[in-house]
Amino acid sequence: MIWQDAQAVTWIKVEKPTFDVVGVVLGSLGLAGLLAAGALLLGSLFGFLLIRRGRRAERLPVERVSLQLDVAGRY
Repeated sequence: MIWQDAQAVTWIKVEKPTFDVVGVVLGSLGLAGLLAAGALLLGSLFGFLLIRRGRRAERLPVERVSLQLDVAGRY
C-alpha cells in the first residue's frame, strides 16, 4: 500500500501556448518609436552644439559668407 501512494501522479491541465502577433507588432512599433525619438533628441542636441560652437568663434562678418579658400595659407 505504501508503494502505491508514492507513485501517485497528479495531472495539471495546461493550456496550449499561442503566438500573440498583435503584441509582437505593437512591441516592435513601440521600440521603433522610442529609438526614433532618441535619435531625434541626440541629433537635435548635436546640431544645437554645432550651431553654438560656430557662433562662439570670433569671425568677421565677411568670413561667415566667404568660401574661406585662403585658410590653408594662414597657418
